[in-house]
Amino acid sequence: MKIALKSILLILAFSLTFVSCREEEEKSEIEQLAEEEGAKVKIKDDKVKVKTDDKKIKIKEDDGEIKTKVKTDNDDN
Repeated sequence: MKIALKSILLILAFSLTFVSCREEEEKSEIEQLAEEEGAKVKIKDDKVKVKTDDKKIKIKEDDGEIKTKVKTDNDDN
């Protein structure tokens, strides 16, 4: 009985340790904006557009180079 109880406690301790020590990846600003309520995401062949109430983000790939353009409502671009 003692061996079974010790085994269960040991397994529980290891499982809690592994679950609590997982690394969680931080999301980029673009991913966070895409998950906002009311955000519109459009994906074409080599372009991604994310539009929120106050920001427009365009990401495109030209010849293997990734270009990002961020425009807020305050910008004059």
